[in-house]
Amino acid sequence: MTGTAAVDAAPYFDVTDPSFSIKSAAVHEARERSWYARTNYGLAVLRYEEVSRLLKHPKLRQGSAAWPAHNGITEGPFADWWASWVLNKEGEEHHRLRRLMNPAFSPKLIGGLVPRFQALAGELIDGFRESGGCEFVSEFAEPYAARVIAIMLGIPESEWPVIARESATIGLAMGVTIRQDMPKIEAALANLYAYADELIADRRRGERDDFVSALVRAHRDSDSLSDTELRDGLLLLIFGGFDTTRNQLGLAMQTFMRHPDQWRLLAERPELGGKAVEEVMRVNPTVTWVTREAREDFTFQDLDIAAGTTVHLFSESAGTDPRVFGEYSFDIAADRKPHFGFGGGAHHCLGHFVARSDMSEALPLLARRMRDPRPAGGEEW
Repeated sequence: MTGTAAVDAAPYFDVTDPSFSIKSAAVHEARERSWYARTNYGLAVLRYEEVSRLLKHPKLRQGSAAWPAHNGITEGPFADWWASWVLNKEGEEHHRLRRLMNPAFSPKLIGGLVPRFQALAGELIDGFRESGGCEFVSEFAEPYAARVIAIMLGIPESEWPVIARESATIGLAMGVTIRQDMPKIEAALANLYAYADELIADRRRGERDDFVSALVRAHRDSDSLSDTELRDGLLLLIFGGFDTTRNQLGLAMQTFMRHPDQWRLLAERPELGGKAVEEVMRVNPTVTWVTREAREDFTFQDLDIAAGTTVHLFSESAGTDPRVFGEYSFDIAADRKPHFGFGGGAHHCLGHFVARSDMSEALPLLARRMRDPRPAGGEEW
């Protein structure tokens, strides 16, 4: 390798420190000094152009496959499920699974559910509008995200608490306390496996025009999708579809309360719902970094990167990079370069159309019916 950059001179972050925030002023200040930083997991890339290029770099592979092993978890039900994710596959294996799952995410199938999403949002708002206040995540974001999944799966919406409870528990695997949380994570995983098995068996007895049936048809019509892959894939879609949407809706409300003029604009122009989702995900995403791993030694912008190095692409830092977006602003009518909240390259989020559809319906309805939202105080993370 021929790089001349001095790695030791770059900023350093302990990303396991409870006081560390990926959206902090410290990260933004480091972005002005260097396009990358060092962390206790590897490198962090802080600027838009570098993130954009590295997302698709041929010498990097998807990096989150090693996350359980980084935390000492190398076997067991959770490790097996994590390894099965289409997100963690590469090359032809990745293309095969993605190709077989794509029909379940067709715009036609999801587009037909939009009236249901609208009715659901209206029902939830009716539940707290007269009281003049709500706990937004538990009274709107959580039931909305979970019931959207129930609608997609073709199951009674009344079963949403099961989806919410078990998915939220599995979500603990994304945090630095993963090892100590593993017993309850694997218990939740077992419960959702049983749920998925029942759904698959039901659709094999009689298919419907829904998401699970589309996956069952892909299994039936192709010898290359195994029973285990069908089950693991369905479980990933239940978990991923709930957890990220719930969190992103909460962050959207937080962002709009900081920018009440944009909330009023959304109420007046509900057609901006789609752009509102993109702008929120640019400045306040729930997925705050995308992980890659070096396949081999290579040099990027004078920096030598050794094979096996973990490279975190900080999506919020990139999405607010003043070199691309100018001084910080939040404007739902603006035309922006793409954000990285859904990743990018071959591993661009398979369910992005679902997330964009359900959130772009929910936010304008909230804006029209909750005209002046503000925090009541005592909010918790």
